[in-house]
Formats: sequence, structure tokens, C-alpha cells
Amino acid sequence: MVINGVKSRLIYWLTYAGMWLLALLPFRALYVLSDGFCFLMHHIVHYRRRVVRNNLRNAFPEKSEAELREIERKFYRYICDYMLEEVKMLRMSFKELCCRMEYDNKEEFLAMIERHGGIVLLIPHYANFEWIIGMGAIMQEGDIPVQIYKPLHNRYMDAMFKRIRARFGGYNVPKHSTAREIIRLCRDNKRVAVGMITDQSPNINEAHHWTTFLNQDTGFMDGAERIAKLMDFPVFYCELKKQRRGYCRVEFDLITETPKETADGEITELFARRLEQTIRREPAYWFWSHKRWKLKREDVVRHG
Repeated sequence: MVINGVKSRLIYWLTYAGMWLLALLPFRALYVLSDGFCFLMHHIVHYRRRVVRNNLRNAFPEKSEAELREIERKFYRYICDYMLEEVKMLRMSFKELCCRMEYDNKEEFLAMIERHGGIVLLIPHYANFEWIIGMGAIMQEGDIPVQIYKPLHNRYMDAMFKRIRARFGGYNVPKHSTAREIIRLCRDNKRVAVGMITDQSPNINEAHHWTTFLNQDTGFMDGAERIAKLMDFPVFYCELKKQRRGYCRVEFDLITETPKETADGEITELFARRLEQTIRREPAYWFWSHKRWKLKREDVVRHG
């Protein structure tokens, strides 16, 4: 137990020191490094290449091999940029983050928070999604941008990533405490924007909604829908558009103002449809290295 604790702490300090030094570099230098990492991961290490290729072939059976290879090439460049942009958040100023992230449809976004006391944001693993935490810059003073996250096994690494996100005013809530924390904040008369990243593969106990997504039978978590209905918060889809390296735009699109009036699964289905549109518009900027379809419907049926 003691040895494991020392090992975890050592991993943390080594990782933190390396990330801190990288974060000192200007973006231009980071992107030179990113190009080198991209060549290494794509052509030498072949990082999850089989997963990436299988996912792309199954998602886009209508595309030629040449088209799929071009998406794959752009994906590896994007994922390397993403990792270094995440590191840069250790040292990036709030002002610089705000300059690099544009927010559209702010008026409706703010009006819904004021009218209902909070909103739910459905965020995909797409483009510069981590930078949405800077939305506190457009919110009213005292309103809280809440980020729901899945804690890491290494508690030191978990603390580091929470610290990075908290630098920009984000209030981190572990996934298992979502309802309790949101209710507590509202009882304290806090208005909130609850960001939930809900496109990853669910575990066998979370796959409550199934639909055809990117040409495949796909399970989705419905936690965001449940929170929206519990609190009766309007629901927005975050439409992310990568402008160029290091610059992104997000449009807050209202899905429903009255979640309690929607049918079970309707909000989750709308999210799946909007996400598919986003990916088909520009496929390279989604997490294709994720084993998104590892859970099958028959696994859930057997589990009961």
C-alpha cells in the first residue's frame, strides 16, 4: 500500500513537471512538437491504429480507402494538438483562453440560466471541448460553470486535472455526486451551467438508451437527460467548430426548454442525432481512438 502510494505520487510529480515545462512554450512551438508527436504516434508507434481504422470503416462504409486515410491523417494531427492544448491550460491566462474560444448564441444561453436557475450543456469529445470551461467569462458574476467528470484512478493525477479546470472558474463535480451537488448549489441560490460530456462508451449499467449512430447499434448514457428532468433545466447542445489550430467556436443550440415534457430517451436521441451531424460535417475532430462500440446490446441483455 505504501509502495503504491509513493509510486502514484512519483508519477504525478514527474508528469506535472513535464507538463509545466511544456506549458511554458508558446503555441507556435507546441505545434511544432505536435507535428513531431503526430509522426511518431501515427507512423512509428501506430497508436490505436487498428481501433481508429475499424471505427472509421464501420462509421463510413460509403467512403473510399483514400478518404478514410485522409480522415485518419487529420485525426492524428488533431489528437496530438488536443493533448498539448490541454497541457497549455496549466499556464494559459484566462484572457488568452477567451481570445481563442468564441461563444455564439450567448443571449439565449444567459436568458435561460436567469429564467430557470440553470441549464444542462451536452458536450461531445470534439474539437477543443475542454476549453468550454472558459464559458464563465460570458456568464453573470456569481453564476457557476459546473463540469461533471469521471475521477481518475490515480488520485494525484485526478487532483492535477481538477486544478487545471478550476483555474478558469470551473466547479468540478465527480460523476457519482452529480444530482446531490447540483441540488445543493441550487438550494444555496446559485445559478449553474452544467456541462456533461456524454458521448463516451457507457458501462454495462449505464447503457439505458440504444440507437443507430454512425451506422452502428450504439448505447448511450442518459445521465444528462435525467439531471435535466430532475431539475427541469433547459438543455443545450454544444456545436463545436474548429476554426484553425488553437482557435474554436461553440454555438449553444437549444434542444428543449421543458425537459419534463419530453418522452423518455427523447433528449438523449436528439443529442445522438446532433452529434452525428457534427461528426459527418468534419469527421477528423472526434475521438476515433476510443473503443466506442465495445459494449454490445446483447451484453446488456445477458447482464439483465
